[in-house]
Amino acid sequence: MLADLGYGSIDELFVDVPAGLKLSGRLDIEPAMSEPDLLARLLDLGSKNRARAGEVVSFAGAGAYDHEVPAVVRSLASRSEFVTAYTPYQPEVAQGVLQAIFEYQTMVARLAGLEVANGSLYDGAAALVEGVNLSVAATKCKRVLCSKGVPPSWRAVLKTFAAGTGHEVELVEVTGGVTDWESSSAGGGRKAELGAVVVAAPNYLGYLEDVARAREVADRTGARLVVCADPVAAGLLRTPGSLGADVVVGEGQVFGTSLGFGGPYLGLFACRLADVRRLPGRLVGETVDSEGRRAYVTTLRAREQDIRREKASSNVCTNQTLMAVTAAIHLAWLGPRGLREVAIRSGRATRYLAEALFSIDGVEPCAKAPFLRELALRTPVESPVLIDRLLEEGYLAGVHVSEGFEGTPYDGALLMAATERRTRAEIDGFAAALAKAVR
Repeated sequence: MLADLGYGSIDELFVDVPAGLKLSGRLDIEPAMSEPDLLARLLDLGSKNRARAGEVVSFAGAGAYDHEVPAVVRSLASRSEFVTAYTPYQPEVAQGVLQAIFEYQTMVARLAGLEVANGSLYDGAAALVEGVNLSVAATKCKRVLCSKGVPPSWRAVLKTFAAGTGHEVELVEVTGGVTDWESSSAGGGRKAELGAVVVAAPNYLGYLEDVARAREVADRTGARLVVCADPVAAGLLRTPGSLGADVVVGEGQVFGTSLGFGGPYLGLFACRLADVRRLPGRLVGETVDSEGRRAYVTTLRAREQDIRREKASSNVCTNQTLMAVTAAIHLAWLGPRGLREVAIRSGRATRYLAEALFSIDGVEPCAKAPFLRELALRTPVESPVLIDRLLEEGYLAGVHVSEGFEGTPYDGALLMAATERRTRAEIDGFAAALAKAVR
């Protein structure tokens, strides 16, 4: 392979990797252990964790939220019919899983306010990349306008992908907590041709964005509007589709998936029917069999992703079936009223949290924009130090805002969230601990 690429050695292939990141010598690890000794060692290490139920109260968010997972969701999603199900290439033996994915698609489409949703993607960041790819393929323009209110990790994934596809990504500053479209190349009526306009609603800092304003920018530039939406917010806010979104993406961890050190997660993806043939990943459709009975199949199998790979706008042809089924069970259990209740209780908890914290000297919001269940604030003590201090008191205080916001007024802020699981007593205890920690 090296010869075919024109390299004389493996070192030439990796010449762009900084020397400080390369391993010199052998790995600095202990010799191999026997299985009993290794198990004992792991149990000893595990006993030092504080991330066990009842030990740490979480006020962190930033894409991973401590929402309630009803017992019925855990019970049904863990059934062997779902856990051991294989890719449903043969519909005659996979009707149960196909129907579950179809129901999931239906509910995601309703949350987004759009006509069609796919059977899920790997996570929210992957869904954003696919949303931009769809938009660029539809508009034939590789210029992308992306708000800095989009989660930094998602922006990083988009940037990495753009390095290979040639997409030109321009970031738009956040002012007063929300996207400052006037500061962009398309602001103030300036002429620009774009393939996609990307906004998060609510944004990474927790503030509510004006999706209609982003729609105006998209209309003026001929772009598709991609909205990174919080699916819990759909319980209270108008759907992104009703506000003009062409593509809606999001992270589905909030529906039935417990926090698990980074995954597995679930990418939500919905778009307008006009773009269904550009839809990435798996799509399940409803039909009838030879005897006229309702049946489910993977549909539009002849899309470009399957048969024209060199010209495809996406190479994703799979989905997160188990996580999607889990989300479908959770959404079906909640129903519209239940989802609204989760959003209301989360919003009220966050409001109560904000009032409690802002009564502490030196603690203040980063912006006065409206928020729902998450907000960024300033504290007298640097947020990494504060997070460490509060962890000793049994609280995960939040997330340190830094990467992706360097040189902005939000650099160094503490991003906090409250869900329907947080009680008044927990919030009061946390506020008292924080007041002590900032002295």
